[in-house]
Amino acid sequence: MIEFRKVTKVFGSGQTSVRAVNDVSFRCPRGAFWALMGPSGSGKSTILHLIAGLTPPTEGSIIVEGADVSKMTSAEAAALRRRRIGYVLQTFNLMPFLTVAENVGMPLVLDGVKQAEVNGRVKEALTMVSMSHRASHHPTHLSGGEQQRVAIARALVIRPAIALADEPTGNLDRAAGRVLMDLLQDVNERTGVTVLLVTHDPVFAAYATRVLRIVDGTLRQDTELTHEVEERDLSLAR
Repeated sequence: MIEFRKVTKVFGSGQTSVRAVNDVSFRCPRGAFWALMGPSGSGKSTILHLIAGLTPPTEGSIIVEGADVSKMTSAEAAALRRRRIGYVLQTFNLMPFLTVAENVGMPLVLDGVKQAEVNGRVKEALTMVSMSHRASHHPTHLSGGEQQRVAIARALVIRPAIALADEPTGNLDRAAGRVLMDLLQDVNERTGVTVLLVTHDPVFAAYATRVLRIVDGTLRQDTELTHEVEERDLSLAR
């Protein structure tokens, strides 16, 4: 569960200050698939950073999995990210000198997990994204869509409660983007991981069951998309 309680985030001070998030409140239940939309600079990515404890709020409270992130120390927030929050970015951020399996296992290695368990969980995560056959390859030998699937496996290997996806289709063509969104939707449905997606694309936003529109740091619109998603799935099945 993720809850924002009158959250404001201001960067800078005085005349140069920027109110990136302005008095935002919402409650996202466990297992949900939500999308954040809005123009560039509207505060969407800042909301993800606040959830992950990468930046503290100026005002308000952020409850993630029952804990108030706004009151965590940097070490506590880092532990939350390592164990409970998977992050997928527009840029894949894969280490080119490591194999696919090594890239996926890196969060577990850094968290001190024993190698035998790392191996098993890496295999499980790669199977989930249909990339087991590429485990020994290096990222430079993969397509953009394959690299993003590896990035998703790396986010899932920690078995997170929450997956934050910040424009994950931004560097992909339309076909690869659809494959990726199908994968995120499947992971959400099969594992129950809560997915928060930042996107500019209304087609990809339609995979979510609810869309929050953010403008100038303010929550301007909250739309449930359950019926639209069902209609999209029916049309694809025809």
